[in-house]
Amino acid sequence: MQPRIVFVPSGAPDGPIAREMAPPGFELVQVAAGSPELAAAMPGCDYLVGLGDASMTDAFFAAAPRLKLIQLLSAGYDKCDIEAARRAAIPICNNGGANSVAVAEHAVMLMLATARQLVWQHTSVASGQWRGNNWDQRHVYELQGKTLGIIGLGTIGKKVARLGRAFGMNVQYFDTMRLNEDAEDALGARFRLFDEVLRTSDLVSLHVPLLESTRHMISTRELALMKPSAYLINTCRGPVVDEVALHAALTGGVIAGAGLDVFEREPPAPDNPLFVLENVVLTPHLAGPTWENRAKRFRNAFDNIQRVQRGQAPYWVIPELRDLLA
Repeated sequence: MQPRIVFVPSGAPDGPIAREMAPPGFELVQVAAGSPELAAAMPGCDYLVGLGDASMTDAFFAAAPRLKLIQLLSAGYDKCDIEAARRAAIPICNNGGANSVAVAEHAVMLMLATARQLVWQHTSVASGQWRGNNWDQRHVYELQGKTLGIIGLGTIGKKVARLGRAFGMNVQYFDTMRLNEDAEDALGARFRLFDEVLRTSDLVSLHVPLLESTRHMISTRELALMKPSAYLINTCRGPVVDEVALHAALTGGVIAGAGLDVFEREPPAPDNPLFVLENVVLTPHLAGPTWENRAKRFRNAFDNIQRVQRGQAPYWVIPELRDLLA
């Protein structure tokens, strides 16, 4: 009997890519999330690809006695029931940095867009004002020579650090798992305490997972530590930032601006007060998905599945479940 991969796509283009890249010797079953077909496929499922949400309860795992691995196509895993997976002894793996280039580039794009006031420039041209009525009062800034503070130096954070160095920025970071000095030298980044990063950075870019310890990591106190000329960039998870506190900081001159790809509620409410502010640049949680990394995600997913099928330990197990491999 062939081992079965149950694949739950998140978008229309995923199906053909999954079928094209699926490894030989495996049965690939594509079903929709929450469908009767998914429930019917799980008793014979060896590997689950793409699904990671609150529906994966103890009952879900009990209905899948052959399940060996949950392989996400995303980097984030905050919607997963981690404790249910622990009780079932099923590792959850994220996408192994398949979208790290895309998110890092997007973070730098938001830095440039905020520092150079891209939305204001576009609006001025499109409305026939050319440089606007008060262009001399709208200061735009270069990235070179600025201090970039990175909160969370994982795969994406490291790529942002390298891009920052390429722009001539001074890079500092905070992470609970700090690098040794040789690694810092190689990356061109220096460890600072969390509050130090906030106080001394011209741009602060967030790259942490959403955990209870990181929810509202950036709120009133933290924003007040930042420079009035500083910009906050968030491409990780919306609830890492307290949006009420952020709105107050943006309207009260506490910080200069923000570039946000993620929101506390997604999609955000149409009357979200951030929408009317001129000192924010907003994108629709689209930092990760690019045409190039669709194949990367499946390449990592199917390689990991083949590793487990060969009796090897999977890559990219989320930190909370790594002890399952001990």
